[in-house]
Amino acid sequence: MSEPKADTGHHPLYTPEERMRRDASPWTLVQGILAPLQFLVFLVSLALVLRYFWTGNGAEAAAISVVVKTMVLYTIMITGSIWEKVVFDKWLFAPAFFWEDVFSFLVLALHTAYLYVLFTGALPVDQQLYLALAAYAAYVINAAQFILKLRAARLQAANDDIDEHAMSPGVAT
Repeated sequence: MSEPKADTGHHPLYTPEERMRRDASPWTLVQGILAPLQFLVFLVSLALVLRYFWTGNGAEAAAISVVVKTMVLYTIMITGSIWEKVVFDKWLFAPAFFWEDVFSFLVLALHTAYLYVLFTGALPVDQQLYLALAAYAAYVINAAQFILKLRAARLQAANDDIDEHAMSPGVAT
């Protein structure tokens, strides 16, 4: 029989029930499609924004691309909150994703501020696009948070599979 695991202070990302709900939810697939799509939109938009700063041309294309990126961000945030409700029974700020959600609100605030200055003309084009770059920097940090969380979930799943195998009848431990 295997030794009980010492409490390391680390809580599993998912309980077995949450993991089952996550794996059964169509919202998991939606998030799996939207996340790389959002990253692709981000890369295209970033290229257009940087092109504007390098050449002084393409301000309209850059602005449109930031609006598209923001709409994809809103979509992934809405579907992500539905996913959290299905998996964790909380619309947002489930303990497993608390800090990712907190930082997501900064990302949303910066993108929304960009829309405000774009549509009101409250800032000149250069400053609007600097705000977009700040929003993009926050997005990159937030994306890294989620990638690290995805890695943690995969490691947890691998450890859970090892534990299940070790506890199976007929397996020497």
